[in-house]
Amino acid sequence: MTSNPQIPNPHLQNSSSQSLNFGSKGLRHGSDSEGFSMSRRDLNDDDARLLPQLAVFGRGASILPLASVLFVTAVKDAYEDWRRHKSDKIENNRMASVLVDHRFQHKKWKDVQVGEVVKISADETIPCDIVLLSTSDPTGVAYVQTINLDGESNLKTRYAKQETLSRVPEKDFISGLIKSEKPNRNIYGFQANMDIDGKRVSLGPSNIILRGCVIKNTDWTVGVVVYAGRETKAMLNNSGAPSKRSRLETHMNQEILLLFFFVTLCVIVSACAGVWLRRHQDELDIMLFYRRKDYSGGQVENYNYYGLGMEIFFSFLMSVIVFQIMIPISLYISMELVRIGQAYFMIRDDKMFDAASNTRFQCRALNINEDLGQIKYVFSDKTGTLTENKMEFQFASISGVDYSGEKTEFYGEQGGYSIQVNGEIWRPKMKVQVDPKLLKLSKTQNETESSKEIYDFFLALAACNTIVPIVVNASNPNEKLIDYQGESPDEQALVYAAAAYGFMLIERTSGHIVIDIQGERQRFNVLGMHEFDSDRKRMSVILGFPDSTVKVFVKGADTSMFKIIDESLNLDVVRATEAHLHSYSSIGLRTLVVGMRALSVSEFDTWQTAYEIASTALMGRAGLLRKVAINLENNLSLLGASAIEDRLQKGVPEAIESLRKANIKVWVLTGDKQETAISIGYSSKLLTSKMTQIIINNNSKMSCKKSLEDALITSRKLINVTHASEDDASSVALIIDGTSLVYILDSELEEQLFELASKCAVVLCCRVAPLQKAGIVALIKKRTDDMTLAIGDGANDVSMIQMADVGVGISGQEGRQAVMASDFAMGQFRFLVPLLLVHGHWNYQRMAYMILYNFYRNALFVLVLFWYVLYTGFTLTTAITEWSSVLYSVIYTAIPTIVIGILDKDLSRKSLMTYPQLYGSGQRKESYNAKLFWVTMVDTLWQSVVAFFIPVLAYWKSDIDSSSLGDLWTLAVVFMVNIHLAMDVIRWTWISHSSVWGSIIATCICVIIIDAIPMLPGYWAIFNLAGSGLFWISLVGVLIASMIPQFVVKMFVQHCKPCDIQIAREAEKFRNSMEITRSGEIEMYLPHR
Repeated sequence: MTSNPQIPNPHLQNSSSQSLNFGSKGLRHGSDSEGFSMSRRDLNDDDARLLPQLAVFGRGASILPLASVLFVTAVKDAYEDWRRHKSDKIENNRMASVLVDHRFQHKKWKDVQVGEVVKISADETIPCDIVLLSTSDPTGVAYVQTINLDGESNLKTRYAKQETLSRVPEKDFISGLIKSEKPNRNIYGFQANMDIDGKRVSLGPSNIILRGCVIKNTDWTVGVVVYAGRETKAMLNNSGAPSKRSRLETHMNQEILLLFFFVTLCVIVSACAGVWLRRHQDELDIMLFYRRKDYSGGQVENYNYYGLGMEIFFSFLMSVIVFQIMIPISLYISMELVRIGQAYFMIRDDKMFDAASNTRFQCRALNINEDLGQIKYVFSDKTGTLTENKMEFQFASISGVDYSGEKTEFYGEQGGYSIQVNGEIWRPKMKVQVDPKLLKLSKTQNETESSKEIYDFFLALAACNTIVPIVVNASNPNEKLIDYQGESPDEQALVYAAAAYGFMLIERTSGHIVIDIQGERQRFNVLGMHEFDSDRKRMSVILGFPDSTVKVFVKGADTSMFKIIDESLNLDVVRATEAHLHSYSSIGLRTLVVGMRALSVSEFDTWQTAYEIASTALMGRAGLLRKVAINLENNLSLLGASAIEDRLQKGVPEAIESLRKANIKVWVLTGDKQETAISIGYSSKLLTSKMTQIIINNNSKMSCKKSLEDALITSRKLINVTHASEDDASSVALIIDGTSLVYILDSELEEQLFELASKCAVVLCCRVAPLQKAGIVALIKKRTDDMTLAIGDGANDVSMIQMADVGVGISGQEGRQAVMASDFAMGQFRFLVPLLLVHGHWNYQRMAYMILYNFYRNALFVLVLFWYVLYTGFTLTTAITEWSSVLYSVIYTAIPTIVIGILDKDLSRKSLMTYPQLYGSGQRKESYNAKLFWVTMVDTLWQSVVAFFIPVLAYWKSDIDSSSLGDLWTLAVVFMVNIHLAMDVIRWTWISHSSVWGSIIATCICVIIIDAIPMLPGYWAIFNLAGSGLFWISLVGVLIASMIPQFVVKMFVQHCKPCDIQIAREAEKFRNSMEITRSGEIEMYLPHR
């Protein structure tokens, strides 16, 4: 079989460095020891680099910092590449059975080409995208598991076309032409035509099996390859979630770019150097420390001198090199290491372990850990996120009669409804509580009018779905269990309910279904099916009955079904059913409406002709099929409605209450109807009886505008009455539906919606589509700087999760699409509380402090160098050895920063969970802001003055050399930054002690080693220096004088103007000796914004 258009050679390219074939497609300088000398004569070849004028440090010292960063990054990337290559090699060399010369032979996956026929056995993985030709099942059905593709473990059905079912590839010559759409990422869609034996056959999503799927419950399948290698849908989707950058890192980058402090130092030095050169321009030829003229030879020569302007320019560039430590290259690596450590503790947190699904917390994005501590808005899905998504059939309304009486496990002696098959007892795997009255009526079948309607209702539940019955073994060898596998938990619940009432689906193929109805097995031909889509919000199936009649059964949402119900048939039934639906929704149940009508021969022929034309269209097929379905689904008679319970997850009300106390606004975005959403809102404590509800439910843009204007007036009146600030209107809840959002989003009404929503404590959006969920998130992101978090569990939540600053996926019942698109994943909604209030708070506090500390640490060292430059004729000479400059950020001070950034805790888990108000410090950016940054810089300026001038004044009239002073400054600065860090550590551990004090010891050892090497400048300086008492007096004096202001300010703030965290820390520290309040709460600072 051939394929058209011809598809180019596929290649599997997972790695960043190479592809694997998958198929045949297959300055001035400073002197060495004389710190005050600036002679160009001392520049030798060993020191010269590309620009000798800028030779401040030697080659090794200049290259080492950047080389270290690049080396660590290269090793990390190389390891990841090696793992990818190893995985690629294993994957590409797996074997597949390919038809060659009328027999199947083994062939490597990388050699499989488009157009080849492959055979896949049970439990084998599909090597490429194939169109089914035939299967071991005589009806052409194949069961596949798509867990590798979309994470769903439920079995899906795929079908071979009748035209190819009987072909045996080894015996029969198969020739045909497949015209398919171009390769694309849509794993749920496929459009193609197959010309075979002079007939054109349409191909759709039910006829293709994608790469990565596994064949289950089918002995073998045969198919033709349509996409291979990089052009398979799985590979085209292998791009991952969009990259996100944390808000803290973004602000840090802005301050680095705007760090005019660094540029100011360079400008001052170069300007002063220009003034100095101009003042002494007549003396430069013979000046002792400059000597522009060389008189050593017979002829007087000039050293390289480029004029005053270029000398100033070179001075500026040299100062950039000398002060380069101010650019925090090592900070980025430190942040990555700290995030890895934080992620480890989040993953290992047993408080976020879901025992029911045996899943731990997943950290899928390492670069936004600290954003978890600044969240202001949480956008949550309802079904499967707030609820369990484990559906259980509760009530039914059939022909206007409400069957919502007392339930019983009406199982009797045989354990519920069962059938006999070949001497074995078959029964449904899941038991369902039944209504005794309805069960009795369901057994009478067609004896009365009401029993006939009950028959049609349960027949619709059993037939109108895509459920696949799988027979599995039970503990009793004489029993078999029927496991209903399907993509929708709602459909599973309805089919189990039908089985409990005696309508047991036992077989499904592409052309028929078999249902055991009260012990009588009946076969129905499936003449056509229109699956559920988000536009119609319903599905339909056309059944051919044993008596040759044809009927169409339709089920769907009430809003879409009542539009196509023929109310003239029985208006009383319609009104009664609507009342029952309202009562079901008011207690939080999910509802569906079921309808039916008989088709005449002419109606069926008209539908079949239109369906064949639409299904064979390559362009616009989905739209054409939708029109065919709409023309079919009309003038239905109402059979009834079903009510399914989806219970709240454990701990959801308490979690929402904690989030609200933390000043986090929780918005719920759901596809359920308004009454159901409001009911869940009350049960989850999202809504309270004290709240005033503003409901916007309109069908036109003008009515939406009027509703928004009225709602704004109402909200302002409520705010004025309660004397609350406009951003703290805790008494207002906004409830809006998806139809209204159609007219509001992406229009001038957006601004009014935002103004109204920002005044509300709760926003509840119902009947919203996936893109509308993303639009609501974007509404907040575009107009505020507040951090947003979206949490969901299904494919319909992916756009919302990716739009938010932080996306959290729930690994629930609807597959893993949300998890695969998320930044973090967990098993239950309640885990959001420890994730944000505990780990989010810790991560933000640690990272914010680490960034400020790094700026302080680097600026202190640079300022000491700057003061020295001012006393050496602005020549950019350095007293601190080049190796100490390099090791300062690598060994002397790096490790304590990382350790404290991972382990330090400003408050215990118990305090953070007990007082959610403490989370507000991250929202208010108390730990990292512009004010705190510049206060830190002022403190740094003071410490640098102390560190430089105390030793200078102490040794002012001595003959100490610059290298000795450099060693003293090095030790003083390292001691200062580590003691500064020690003063800020809250929770000491043995690792913290080892890192802080160990770094001081390591610095002393390194300085001793550097000064003990004869070839390096400053040989033996530290030994001569440390032997005098003045050295120790200077060192201690520097430490005391530099730390006193910080100590005094910390004590004053903590005792006179403490923040919430400091109050809680004191309460935590003296919990046994102090009385908090009778309610067990601490009064927290609640700012008026």
